[in-house]
Amino acid sequence: MKSRTIKVDYLARVEGEGALYVKIKDNTVVDVKLKIFEPPRFFEAFLRGRTFNEAPDITARICGICPIAYQMSSVHAMEDAFGVTVDGQLRALRRLIYCGEWIESHTLHVYMLHAPDFLGYPDAIQMAKDYPDIVQRGLQLKKIGNEIVALIGGREIHPINVRVGGFYKVPAKQELSPLAERLKWARDAALETVRWTATLNFPDFEQDYEFVALRHPEEYPFNEGRLVSNKGLDISVHDYDNHFIEEHVQHSNALHSVHKGQGSYFVGPLARYNLNFDKLSHLAQETARSVGLSDVCCNPFQSIIIRSVEVLYACDEALRIIEQYEKPDKPALEIQPHAAVGYGCTEAPRGILYHRYRIDDKGMILDAKIVPPTSQNQKTIENDLWQFIPQHVKLSNDQLTLQCEQAIRNYDPCISCATHFLKLKIDRV
Repeated sequence: MKSRTIKVDYLARVEGEGALYVKIKDNTVVDVKLKIFEPPRFFEAFLRGRTFNEAPDITARICGICPIAYQMSSVHAMEDAFGVTVDGQLRALRRLIYCGEWIESHTLHVYMLHAPDFLGYPDAIQMAKDYPDIVQRGLQLKKIGNEIVALIGGREIHPINVRVGGFYKVPAKQELSPLAERLKWARDAALETVRWTATLNFPDFEQDYEFVALRHPEEYPFNEGRLVSNKGLDISVHDYDNHFIEEHVQHSNALHSVHKGQGSYFVGPLARYNLNFDKLSHLAQETARSVGLSDVCCNPFQSIIIRSVEVLYACDEALRIIEQYEKPDKPALEIQPHAAVGYGCTEAPRGILYHRYRIDDKGMILDAKIVPPTSQNQKTIENDLWQFIPQHVKLSNDQLTLQCEQAIRNYDPCISCATHFLKLKIDRV
């Protein structure tokens, strides 16, 4: 009997602190654990006793890469509680700031965190020595996403301009004109990004996933829609808790979310693409087809192409919004708080982000529930490893470790930010 154990003590080129444990006996995988050991952060507890209008600024601190997602899910939940609908140009500005977040977050992942895996580099710094123009393109694309967030949100990191009912301040049309010129370059760069990522080599790996994402009748989803899946789910966001449950597993400080009666499910760019391809812009659809993608993609390693397609869409959508923008009369709608429960779900770069709040008649938060995308993908990541490792079990420990890391990075798991992936310890028996 020959056993070997692969331990990745610190996952990096992902956001936060996590580890991987794999045990193989006689070339058979007998255990896989994606361990999230970063301490709990208790944001849901912090929110209790705070006023409803503090939620956007508090939840924005959960993530430095996707604060807009947390702000948008919180404001939609509060507006749902109080029966308020934000539409017109205020709604358009929300889509615009979300475009900025998708551009900066996806570009960071594609160029700095994921591409080094495909090209055989330990990190983007080493990759830049041989591909300086490509890395520079990625940095410029990310900068443009940050500029959108800063202009609409007040600053790049943890923006301060989002509020329940709209914004504290809205830009004049002329303030958006410089962004439009920058976005025209970004759209061309995003087009080249799709073509470039499509040339990478991808393992032949597909699974029968349940993809879950928002579906909107008229547009590719950011903020609104029904929750749907390719396995028949079609529910209001209000019904989320009736269909999904979080479970504690001993090896992780992050809960695993499962679809009741179904098991693991998959959220994020691949899920959005598969469930909403027909809502992408014409340019994004045609570009995806031109590089060999169809309207269905079930290979998680090709998520790097799908993220690039979403960057292209976000540039296209941002330009459309800016072209049609007229400054609204008021930056926000008036809010009259009352006792209620509110539900919100938006599409963070990494997938659906669910918020639920219970509010008292004075507008104070009594309790909060937040389900981030990574907790929803954790079980699916582990399932991928169970299926992927046997196909590569004869590789050396070093090679197999790199393959496992890449399989995890397909999901861009947000544990918090790290620079490089791991310290590795291998015990041979």
